[in-house]
Amino acid sequence: MEWEIVIGLEIHVQLSTQSKLFSGASIRFGAEPNTQACAVDLAMPGTLPVPNEEAFRFAVMFGLAMNAEIGKHSVFERKNYFYPDLPKGYQTTQLEQPIVGPGEVEIHLEDGSSKKVRLHHAHLEEDAGKSLHEDFHGMSGIDLNRAGTPLIEIVSEPDMRSAAEAVAYLKKIHSIVTYLGISDGDMSQGSLRCDANVSVRLKGEEKLGTRTELKNINSFRFVERAIKVEAERQIDILEDGGTITQETRLYDADKNETRSMRSKEVANDYRYFPCPDLLPVVLTDEYVEQLRSILPELPDAKAARFQAEYQLSAYDADQLTQERASADYFETVSKSCGESKLAANWINGELAALLNRRELTISQSPVSADQLAGLISRIKDNTISSKIAKQVFEAIADGEGSADEVIEKRGLKQVSDTGAIEKMVDEVIAASDAQVENYRKADESKRPKMMGYFVGQIMKASKGQANPQMINKILKQKLDALL
Repeated sequence: MEWEIVIGLEIHVQLSTQSKLFSGASIRFGAEPNTQACAVDLAMPGTLPVPNEEAFRFAVMFGLAMNAEIGKHSVFERKNYFYPDLPKGYQTTQLEQPIVGPGEVEIHLEDGSSKKVRLHHAHLEEDAGKSLHEDFHGMSGIDLNRAGTPLIEIVSEPDMRSAAEAVAYLKKIHSIVTYLGISDGDMSQGSLRCDANVSVRLKGEEKLGTRTELKNINSFRFVERAIKVEAERQIDILEDGGTITQETRLYDADKNETRSMRSKEVANDYRYFPCPDLLPVVLTDEYVEQLRSILPELPDAKAARFQAEYQLSAYDADQLTQERASADYFETVSKSCGESKLAANWINGELAALLNRRELTISQSPVSADQLAGLISRIKDNTISSKIAKQVFEAIADGEGSADEVIEKRGLKQVSDTGAIEKMVDEVIAASDAQVENYRKADESKRPKMMGYFVGQIMKASKGQANPQMINKILKQKLDALL
């Protein structure tokens, strides 16, 4: 049987406001437990919420970036449930009239294809606190610093059909919110969290299967693994004649498995009703258009410009614009050295590999944009070869200074002296009688490949510092003279 996976994502993005959604308490990460929870957050009697205008501004900017409908009239509801990290006994959120309505975004996949993913809606809500289970000897601690932090929950339609598509969509949302500057998107600190709704059905069927919800997945890699393992679990059950239970499940990254947390709640379980302490939020056309006018250049527009302005491939442009920091890094390098394609190759190649090995972001790169531009300039003017450049790059990354300083200190300057290279060519030819004879007897079409032996010996003799272009030119002249 051929199965199809159906995926929808609910992404919770913490907004980078200075204070909470309905109080003046700070949202700074890493503070001592319960030092950033004021009387409003603690639900003390007599306190009333005061909406944070900046959170509404950020939500509207996100909606505009997604080509979505903007809810000019949005309403807050109370979502009622009891949990120790929710002092009020309800979460203030939006249900019937959210601030952002339907929209769509285009995602790009590794095979070069693309597809549209529809946005169902996005709504503003406050975060809950955090339960702490370690170091309490059979008890739980409660940290309410996060209670009341402003979130925008982004709900997709079930348009994704593979774990790879889900990751591509999540990365695109991450890219958009960080480009807009409305969130730092740091998944390690909980600034962006993802719930995945997963179901399977036989290919060709229109009816959706019973879904499960995978809660609070906090990395791109874990999203992909969790969806794959949950889909496999559901397929195994159905092929054995069983049925899928609609429930909330937890992904265990250590065991690479999902396990049941609780039966899936529906809206009726939460007894939603309009919050009596908050008036409806009404946005004017002028307010929305003002925000539209200040939107920054977004990933898709920047990728299109990179292709047109720097003559990059669609793949290179897409890779460079996934993060705003990467795009800014590339433009700095390119404008400084004047070699856009080389800049893209080094950033997507050597630099990306270095950052991956050291588990760093491009903002933490040990090789600055100016340093990489200096290195590419030395390749461009034939001071060093591409092979030697990799040694110089590693030395820069290890803190040995600029490209010029490393080249000077290590004596890596490329040999481009015609006389010196000609001497090395003559010595290698004189020591390679058998290879020369084979070259003379070979068909003309095979000779270019046979030159590789001689080039290798010359590069070895020069310790990799001879100019490859000059070697090939002089070597061919010398060998052809022997025919």
